[in-house]
Amino acid sequence: MIEKIKQILAEVPALSVENEAQLEELRLKYLSKKGLVNQLMADFRNVAADQKREVGMRINELKDALQNRFKDLKAQLATGEEDHSGLDLTRTPYPISLGTRHPLSIVTKEIIDIFSRLGFSLADGPEVEDDWHVFGSMNFADDHPARDMQDTFFIESHPDVILRTHTSSVQSRVMETTQPPIRVICPGRVYRNEAISARAHCFFHQVEGLYIDKDVSFTDLKQVLLTFAREMFGADTRIRLRPSYFPFTEPSAEMDISCNICGDKGCSFCKHTGWVEILGCGMVDPAVLEANGIDSSVYKGYAFGMGVERITNLKYQVKDLRMFSENDIRFLDQFMAAH
Repeated sequence: MIEKIKQILAEVPALSVENEAQLEELRLKYLSKKGLVNQLMADFRNVAADQKREVGMRINELKDALQNRFKDLKAQLATGEEDHSGLDLTRTPYPISLGTRHPLSIVTKEIIDIFSRLGFSLADGPEVEDDWHVFGSMNFADDHPARDMQDTFFIESHPDVILRTHTSSVQSRVMETTQPPIRVICPGRVYRNEAISARAHCFFHQVEGLYIDKDVSFTDLKQVLLTFAREMFGADTRIRLRPSYFPFTEPSAEMDISCNICGDKGCSFCKHTGWVEILGCGMVDPAVLEANGIDSSVYKGYAFGMGVERITNLKYQVKDLRMFSENDIRFLDQFMAAH
């Protein structure tokens, strides 16, 4: 009820009339015996006892605002003056361009929508993390190169505090607080200490996924990724999985899709191979499950991770990663129709 009162109250300053007949129509709508205020008073008897004080004050506030507004409107009709109280006289006379959703936001939402239909829920976590959730819980050895300063942003006064290098830290937080089955995707911004260029940036965006349950297999992973690829890039998209290595999965693979730019005929984007790598994946290493409090003798799982910028490049052929963070209106206006 309070929300309804707030909604009506927000309408009051914009009320306007051109003649006495319109003023009377407004009075009947809001302040007559059958008007909105009296309807609210009639509903007041159904309000919970602990809310009656606040609701009563809100109704009185609304009634006073309406009465004052009607007095002003009546005075304006009497003098023939228009109400300019709602005008911003400092505003430019030129049309103001409307904004558009960022291409990374468009693609991230599309990825989330696809995996939501596959039963994945959304998980989030902090961008400023500790070493355990980013590396230790993900089976990174103490001397792993990813811990080196060239890859990770460390907080100088707190060596254990870092900017997360991947959203796997969110998976760790989910695993340590949730009992399987677990099926989540973790979108977010990540940071790496790299030189900024057309092909690399010190921050970018990832979407990682995790599924843990009994009797999970690599076949399940492959089918989910095939479904995702065809939903994102078209029904004719093919995938291939190549053996790879990640500390947190075993076995591990990198997934390529048939190049949707040249129709896998070969072009500069796919380096004339007909294939483009889009993500890494694999079965969750038992050591990761155990480190996060999950019994690896009972549960298995798979994980995958992709760069949003990479997917966006494939969909929109953006050749310079820096354009995503420069906020150039000329670049962003190209995505007006992609909402």
